[in-house]
Amino acid sequence: MKFPFGPEYGLITIDTEINGPSGSIIARLALDTGATQTLLNAGVLSSIGLDAALSLRRMEVTTGSSLEYSPVVDVPRIVCLGLIRQSFPVLCHTLPPSAGVDGLIGLDFLRGCKLSIDFVDSTIEIQTLTI
Repeated sequence: MKFPFGPEYGLITIDTEINGPSGSIIARLALDTGATQTLLNAGVLSSIGLDAALSLRRMEVTTGSSLEYSPVVDVPRIVCLGLIRQSFPVLCHTLPPSAGVDGLIGLDFLRGCKLSIDFVDSTIEIQTLTI
């Protein structure tokens, strides 16, 4: 499947459907091939009925300026780039408002896929691979 993106904006952002116990939201996530884990802002999780403060799991996160521990929350369903992930663990971490996104799609979301980014045609192509 191919998806367009706007290279003139810097970040590659993807509208992503995130479902929780109290509803769903379309969030704007940055495709971040430098992030090993998918990350969502606490406000996004809260809006779909998930409270990161109740999570007993934490994961070490290296940011540009420090080492922190972020809650891990299982999101019931995420739909992004034609992929559906169920009971998908994400990090809850607050990004600065200047980031302009609600979170990051990390490498964990893309595992088992072939991802091609074409900056000439401004498209992302993703294929699921079977082993």
